[in-house]
Amino acid sequence: MDVLITILADGVNSAIGPTAVVFALAAIGLNVHYGYTGLLNFGQVGFMLVGAYGLAITVSIWEQPLWVGVIAGILASTLLALLLGLPTLRLRADYLAISTIAAAEILRFVFRSSPATPFTGGPFGIPSQVGGSGYTQTWNALNPFPQGRYGIGWLTFSHTRLWATIVGWSIVLLVVLVVWLLMRSPWGRVLKSIREDEDAARALGKNVFAYKMQALILGGVLGGMAGMMLAISQAAIAPDQFLPQLTFFAYTVLIMGGAATIWGPVVGSLLFWFLIASVERALIISDVMPSGTIGPTRLAFVGILLVLLMAFRPQGLLGNKREMVLDG
Repeated sequence: MDVLITILADGVNSAIGPTAVVFALAAIGLNVHYGYTGLLNFGQVGFMLVGAYGLAITVSIWEQPLWVGVIAGILASTLLALLLGLPTLRLRADYLAISTIAAAEILRFVFRSSPATPFTGGPFGIPSQVGGSGYTQTWNALNPFPQGRYGIGWLTFSHTRLWATIVGWSIVLLVVLVVWLLMRSPWGRVLKSIREDEDAARALGKNVFAYKMQALILGGVLGGMAGMMLAISQAAIAPDQFLPQLTFFAYTVLIMGGAATIWGPVVGSLLFWFLIASVERALIISDVMPSGTIGPTRLAFVGILLVLLMAFRPQGLLGNKREMVLDG
């Protein structure tokens, strides 16, 4: 019984913690791209990277206030969407996917390169203590909770984790409300019409390219916000944290919850991280394999989960299968 409680405790703590917030935001951004507009963006991790570094460089390197760093992260995500969208949004879905994943990898290698080291820290990244006013310290200075642990029974959080969790899920709920209002508006209905048949939308006089660009910017900014949440929940950020697998984690979250649904990314993130953390803890406790193989096993588990979802439940838990039809 104690073993089961330990496994469930790890799962629940992970499901409602800051990591789940990060992937809920990233998946909501992908939902705007893929679920509502039909844009197959495989480079969401690139938006997370520029959002995180926009915050970290502004606060830790340039020693600016936290709110300036947040604005910098949003502007960096918007700029990336413009630079990425202008040459690629007229491509077919598969070519767009290749272009976006390539752009994200190019960004990662640029940020870890020697010429970028004075700003990005190169492959070692930016510790939050740089400059004496790091982004994590600045964030934690706003924490109203006294130092200690909070919770009930086995569900406990440190004061810093509790602060990040409360603010993070509040942001998620606000973003869900904004997306819900947008998708019920005429603008959102145009996005859905583009997903279904962009030629028909164009024939009705809609500027399809402009709407796609707006959707790319909105989803990219949400990805940048996910990157900023990732930054403030860690002691340092480095380029190699932003691997392509993060985008596929976000897609698994989205597909699990249901694409083109308002609550799908949130439910998917909760369930995904509960399963991941529970499986990891079960493997550690059972000691059925060397500890060094648990990380690769987790990736294999995610891959199997994604295959099963696409084969048997492509619409996800909350989705409608008709919403998954894309025009290639």
